[in-house]
Amino acid sequence: MTKLTMLGSGHAMVTKCYNTCFVIQNEEGAVLVDAGGGNGILSQMEQAGISWESLQAMFLTHAHTDHILGGIWVLRKINVLMKQGKFQGNFTVYGLQAGLSFLEKSCEFLLKDPLNDKIHFVAVENEDEFSVIKIQFRVFDIHSTKMPQIGFRAEFTKGWKEPFEKISLACMGDEPYHETCLKYVENADWLLSEAFCLSKDKDIFKPYEKHHSTALDAGKIAHKLKVSHLIMYHTEDSDLENREKNYRKEAAKNFDGDIYVPRDLETILLG
Repeated sequence: MTKLTMLGSGHAMVTKCYNTCFVIQNEEGAVLVDAGGGNGILSQMEQAGISWESLQAMFLTHAHTDHILGGIWVLRKINVLMKQGKFQGNFTVYGLQAGLSFLEKSCEFLLKDPLNDKIHFVAVENEDEFSVIKIQFRVFDIHSTKMPQIGFRAEFTKGWKEPFEKISLACMGDEPYHETCLKYVENADWLLSEAFCLSKDKDIFKPYEKHHSTALDAGKIAHKLKVSHLIMYHTEDSDLENREKNYRKEAAKNFDGDIYVPRDLETILLG
């Protein structure tokens, strides 16, 4: 069984939840996608019950502070476990070269112990592919309007007996869908889309000025791309108690598939 645990669901300036990041895991291990903006990643991993020893890789979509700074704490933790002999095998960080260079240099400057040589930094770019925990990842440029950013389409099989059912998960990072990404996200079983706020609140939170979108926009895109399941994240945190209900209601105006607005630490079974 492959599942996704949303460690954080909020945008950069939230205070009532953690910054957007999540773990994809199955019987083979786990992959962390982004790490939030600080050492809160340690608490989120602990509360989610995800063992550090199960992590095999981290994927960084881009180098904004709310996505990459938690990576320093991830590598510190992995490094300590390796030093103690509690972490077996390698740990790989995938991302754009600029972000990897920043992360590696930050660790050199801030951490007492040098990183173990079993921690590897692998630069990826548009159209690159790699496989982790028997999941095939295909990287694509999301054509960000702010700084270079990548997303991915992940494909894996459901079950352990033939005939296998292929499942696809598309992650578009934290900016709106760009038409050049069509072939990577169209007809995906699962679509991860940012939804900064509700459309009715756009004059308050001004998503378009920040190059983000609304729950209404996410629903329109999910319908256009013919996906089966929509997961919305990277939201504001003014009304967490009613966030799921309100975001789902707005996205459902245009999308009739399954809609998820996960809380921090919520797990979704992907297949």
